[in-house]
Amino acid sequence: QVQLVESGGGLVQAGGSLRLSCAASTRTFSIYDIGWFRQAPGKEREFVATIRASGASTYVAESVKGRFTISRDNAKNTVYLQLNSVKPEDTGVYYCAAVRTTLWRFSPDGYDYWGQGTQVTVSS
Repeated sequence: QVQLVESGGGLVQAGGSLRLSCAASTRTFSIYDIGWFRQAPGKEREFVATIRASGASTYVAESVKGRFTISRDNAKNTVYLQLNSVKPEDTGVYYCAAVRTTLWRFSPDGYDYWGQGTQVTVSS
């Protein structure tokens, strides 16, 4: 079992920055790929970014490329999502998720463990 806890959300003005954290409770954190997803009211959960278990490779959605960065510190069992130049359309609940895999996973169905989410609200 992997327990994930997100933090760092809040209210931010358009153009501002936030750093989200995803802390994991497992001793084997370094074997899991971690993904970030977000869900706006009335919309489906959508992929934002993912990072391989080793941290060597990352992939971000086109909608946030150049603005969001994903990273991890396996010694701290934590993955980060840096949000820069945020826009009102970035508003939503941000979730992190974990999966043990050899393949890239971009769908929520591809992840086994989820956090409870953290709210990000971007004001215009």
